This record gives sequence, C-alpha cells and structure tokens, in this order.
Amino acid sequence: MEINTPREAASFALSLLDLTNLRDDCDAAAIETLCRRAQTPYGSAAAICIWPRFVAQARALLGQGHPVRIATVVNFPSGGLPVADVVGETRQAISDGADEIDLVIPYRRLLDGDEAAVTDMVEAVRSACPQACLKVILETGELKDSALISRASELAIAAGADFIKTSTGKVSVNATLEAADIMLRTIRASRKRVGFKPAGGIATVSDADLYLRLAETIMGPNWVMPSTFRFGASGLLDDILAVLSGAASPRAATGY
Repeated sequence: MEINTPREAASFALSLLDLTNLRDDCDAAAIETLCRRAQTPYGSAAAICIWPRFVAQARALLGQGHPVRIATVVNFPSGGLPVADVVGETRQAISDGADEIDLVIPYRRLLDGDEAAVTDMVEAVRSACPQACLKVILETGELKDSALISRASELAIAAGADFIKTSTGKVSVNATLEAADIMLRTIRASRKRVGFKPAGGIATVSDADLYLRLAETIMGPNWVMPSTFRFGASGLLDDILAVLSGAASPRAATGY
C-alpha cells in the first residue's frame, strides 16, 4: 500500500493492529471493552492480544470465524517456564479458542549461550499449535546485542515461527527501529514467509509510520499486510482514531 497522508497511514495501521491488554489489572469488563474497541467505524483491528485466562470469554464475545482474531501469550513475560508447562498453556489456549500464540523465548538462557533452549521451546510450541499463527517474542531490549538479536531471529525462524516479535512490553526497552532493522533483514535473508511484529511503546501513527516505511525499504513494496506485519499496542488505537476522525491526538495508557 502506498502511504501518502497521515490518514492513509492510520487506516493501514488499524488493519495491522494487535489491540492489546496485558495489564496486570485486566479483568472481564476490560476484555468486553477491548472486543468492542477492536471493531471501529473505520474498520477492525487485525487481532486482540490478551492473557490466556480471558481467551474463552473473548471467543464467546466474538464468536467463531470473526474477522478480529484472538491472540494470547505463553511463557509470558519471563520466558522462564519449563517447556512442558508452556506446551500445556498453548494447548489450553487453543482449546479455549485462540487463533494466535505469542510465545516468549527463554531469552535469559540464550544470553547464557544456550541456543538449544530456544530451538526446543519454539519447536515444542509449534508442534502444539500446528494450525495457529505462532509469533515468537525475542525480548530484544534484554538481548541488546545486535548479533544476538539476529541469532535469536534465525533460531526462531528455523524452529517454525510464523512471526518474530520484538518485545513483551514488560521491560524497560521494548520495540526500537534498530531492533526492527536487524529482525527484518534476518527475515529477508531467510527467504521464508515470516512476519514481523514490533510491540511496546508504539503510541502514535507517526511512530507506526516509521516502522511501516522501514519494512517497505527492507522487504520491498507490498510486503506489509496483516499476514506479515502486526503492531502490538493499545494506545496506538486512540491516535489512529484521532487521525481518522480529525480530532486532536490523545496519548492513552499502554496496554502492557
């Protein structure tokens, strides 16, 4: 999609948005609100992203086959659970109606040099949800080193990730353009159809537009679409709606 105006950028960003509520104080009422907000007068978000305990509620609210997909998180946010526990989380989430799984890799073990821990985790969860979209969270703000971010991306892609995602939104440094550049270049080098999801700290349409333009520069025109690119955000929706309606741009609280 060629983007020439803020309104076009806002409309496109809406179609790519994983509208998120992973706040510690999230409750059933907040999930009802999230499901409503994901369906706007200007179109729907790509998905909602929520805690596993709310998946069944969201599925009941949205129904089967709804255009707004349901994503949930596993091994989240610490990345430190045993593989068997994460597989159990995944299977329960799929049973409850999740369409997409956002998995945190054991990034602390990777920092200690244990690449096999990442491969084993991603492969196990991939096997547990063969039909679901699997987004693998690298927690790039903790990995820090560009070579390690690239290697984490390679490991996730090789083990079966459908997307690689920057962050949980729960650490001090989340999505950055620097990490995005590394991850997108690794996707391009893999020659596989793997998507990219920046998450955490993207609050305005102008922020989002920077990521869209970076992706187009690296991956080429017409690569960005909901099957290859998502934004993980909550406050971004407020700015999208403000731009589309012509209202002043508010700054909303993060959904993380």
